[in-house]
Amino acid sequence: MEKAVNPSTTSLEVNEGAVVTTNMKDEKTGLNYSVPEKGLVSASYNTYLGDEAPTEDELNGPNALRRISAPIPWAVYTVAFVELCERFSYYGTQVLYSNFVNHSLPLPYPYGPAGSNHNTGAGGGTSEGVSGALGKGSQVANGINTFNTFWCYLVPLFSAYIADEYWGRYKTICWSIGAAIIGHIILVISAIPPVITNSNACFGVFMLGVIIMGLGTGGFKPNISALVVEQIPATSMKVRTLPSGERVIVDPTITQSRIYHYFYLFINIGALVGQIGMAYAEKYVGFWLAYLLPTLMFMTTPFIMWWGRNRYRQAPPQGSVTSKAVRAFFFALKARFSWNPVAFWKRTHDGTLWETVKPSNIPPALRPHWMTFDDAWVDEVRRGFAACAVFCYYPLYWLAYGQLTNNLTTQASTMTLHGVPNDVVNNLDPFALILFIPVCDQLLYPALRKAGFKFTAIKKITLGFLLAALAMVWSAVLQYYIYKTSPCGYNANSCTNADGSINPTPLNVWIQTGAYVLIAFSEIFASITSLEYAYSKAPVNMRSLIQAISLFTNAISSAIAEALNPLSADPLLVWNYGVFAVLAFVGGILFIIQFWGLDQEEETLNNLPAGRVEADEKIADRAMFDAAEIGPARG
Repeated sequence: MEKAVNPSTTSLEVNEGAVVTTNMKDEKTGLNYSVPEKGLVSASYNTYLGDEAPTEDELNGPNALRRISAPIPWAVYTVAFVELCERFSYYGTQVLYSNFVNHSLPLPYPYGPAGSNHNTGAGGGTSEGVSGALGKGSQVANGINTFNTFWCYLVPLFSAYIADEYWGRYKTICWSIGAAIIGHIILVISAIPPVITNSNACFGVFMLGVIIMGLGTGGFKPNISALVVEQIPATSMKVRTLPSGERVIVDPTITQSRIYHYFYLFINIGALVGQIGMAYAEKYVGFWLAYLLPTLMFMTTPFIMWWGRNRYRQAPPQGSVTSKAVRAFFFALKARFSWNPVAFWKRTHDGTLWETVKPSNIPPALRPHWMTFDDAWVDEVRRGFAACAVFCYYPLYWLAYGQLTNNLTTQASTMTLHGVPNDVVNNLDPFALILFIPVCDQLLYPALRKAGFKFTAIKKITLGFLLAALAMVWSAVLQYYIYKTSPCGYNANSCTNADGSINPTPLNVWIQTGAYVLIAFSEIFASITSLEYAYSKAPVNMRSLIQAISLFTNAISSAIAEALNPLSADPLLVWNYGVFAVLAFVGGILFIIQFWGLDQEEETLNNLPAGRVEADEKIADRAMFDAAEIGPARG
């Protein structure tokens, strides 16, 4: 079925399996054009395209209307479940890397702890038995974890480009799932008894699995983050009347925020179950089972994606759109370049940089052949570049966050565990997120909106930075007391008993709770908001790429962390946490100072009209992009 819709006049109900062609009209030229949207919009889901736009008084006046989210269709939850399975598999394996690399294969009982198994790496059933395989120490373990993070967040730049330009998000996700499954299988092979007992072979197979799995993870991540919100077709604020008679504004920004909060909730359910389950599987059975279970869980995702192949709204690839955005940026810079950095800064920050690249401001004879877009698309690209500038500060945040899977796991192994595997404690973070995400979505944010406080993205991110800094202060103080109370003093990480088990400090491992809860709250305000910001500020045809740039800040953080890796060993760990606390705090303060002006534009940026761009440069010969006709975007 194909149904053409004029979005300015019609409220749409679309049946399952529909292919929607949206007819658009260029007010400058009077020409019609269509945009196909293949996929499903639930029959019960109203797109609100026929509702009226809010007036300024309804938006910001003394009697401003209450803003609500649009309803969320089931397609969103199925995409989120795919992400849950992927995060179960990713975190369920990543949580094992620290012990797998750091500690040696345990000695079999009675030479080692009761229940330990030299052939599987299981640490055994005693309270201080720690699993291990390669025995390469905490610095190597931290380095491999850091490399894994860097690799997983470098790959998205390439996979997002492929998705936006050539394959589309759905196809890219499917190929990435295939690569990740191969990586999982290789990790299982690295942990079977004939391989794990041969340290050289084990290390080689393990690293191959890490690299291939990272290729799949990196291909998956930026595209699933964009696909989940694309299932909501409403893109602009509309006024509608509820059955109660109340007139409200259906706000796509609130809708996107809700989706990403629950998307992140699904992420952390997967992470929590994966990490706890695999930590116990590793401790009591061995690494082969701990790697196998995430593999089996992840193998459910191809079936869900196959089910959704004709049901998901799928934005088609757009060709060479990214190159046009880059060309537009350099075109705008060309006339303003100066070798004097002060002059160059002033010329590029006078508020008119992007006006110079709008087609309506360029005489027809001077327009390059690649300028096959309208003014509105330039505004979208400007907004996307502003988002990228915001993300430049994120490496300082991820430096603090990265301590969860690296040094805090090692820190836990030096404390009294009371029978809890050391790599289970960091599950306090996803557990706290599962508790507090609904609280923020259902109570905190509505209360702030009702009170008239605009808790914008820039403010949320700043608070996230400051909470991460407090988490690192907590960790630094705790590390100081670990050194003070450890039987081995400043060598707490290498303090062992005669049977090879850890000789811990008397401090209870649950003292780490404060650090994990603070990090969890910081994620709600910084990490979730980065997903929202990347989606809402990206040009429609570059959403995967902007998501990838946001994720790439993790890779930059990992590269910095690799340089700071010497701090992650005794006796320097207090300095390690202290440095990250200062960086997160200073980063948050500089962030709010630099982007305060952008914060004031938040609503304007969220409600820019959609622009048009044609990747095929032959479009320049078509009437609607004719040099004499192209002009300001439609409102």
